[in-house]
Amino acid sequence: MNTLPSHVKIVEVGPRDGLQNEKEAVSAAVKIELVDRLTRAGFVNIEAASFVSPKWVPQMATSTEVMAQITRKPGTIYSVLTPNMQGFEAALAAGADEVVIFGSASEAFSQKNINCSIAESIARFEPVAQAAKEHGLRLRASISCAFGCPYQGDVPLDAVADVVTRMAALGVDEIDIADTIGVATARQTQAVMLRAAREFPLSGLSGHFHDTYGQALANIYASLEVGVAIFHASVAGLGGCPYAKGATGNVATEDVLYLLQGLGIATGVDLAQVVAAGQFISQQLGRKGNSRAGNALAAKYGTAWAGEKNTA
Repeated sequence: MNTLPSHVKIVEVGPRDGLQNEKEAVSAAVKIELVDRLTRAGFVNIEAASFVSPKWVPQMATSTEVMAQITRKPGTIYSVLTPNMQGFEAALAAGADEVVIFGSASEAFSQKNINCSIAESIARFEPVAQAAKEHGLRLRASISCAFGCPYQGDVPLDAVADVVTRMAALGVDEIDIADTIGVATARQTQAVMLRAAREFPLSGLSGHFHDTYGQALANIYASLEVGVAIFHASVAGLGGCPYAKGATGNVATEDVLYLLQGLGIATGVDLAQVVAAGQFISQQLGRKGNSRAGNALAAKYGTAWAGEKNTA
């Protein structure tokens, strides 16, 4: 059996990636409460907002207000998605600790999603990357469709490696390898991660898995086996990709924490408080959350359990 990492960093993406495609407006107050709950739960990295055009992503129109009013914890990284210099300037003014740039491993997806080639999309981020470094901000890159594309199907390993190399050249601190439509399987996951690790340090690679086909936890375990120790997750399983039909659902944070706790892998995150946060946001959205572990634990212990320490 492969030696698994003893500690894993969870990047909580619910407030941004999770909520951005909600059709009904979620108030700034609810978003602030969610981020604050996640901060108290012990996450060291929370994707809190996105400075994109409200025309394209109306749900993120409250990002300035959210960033101004969240209760920040020293040592916690509050990340913001920034598609261009205008977004970067807004993120800088809002006090973001980390800016996130993004590109696709699929040419077809890049054209459909942002109307330009992969090379063009990454070139657009050069000034953002440079500005982030000049201002001492962390810089993270996210690579979508690294395991499959809704338009072109299979994505070659070399295509993923090429984008990793391009992002590395921008000086990024971390690179997310994302299964945007949730089609990856365990062996494929290991092949992609190991190929990416030839272009960028494995310690800086993270797995971002969607659970469309129910494989996200298997893919996280497969990633752990090859040494990946950073994963993205979304409280209550919020979110999906608007450009990929049927691709709803980031892997639920509660499920990932339950898996890691069972493996004896430390995260520094209080599972009970995450369960409570998941129940809170699900109630605000008027529906049951998508976390199996979260719903089961809430049913078993009730909301009072969230006051107890249960750190994974």
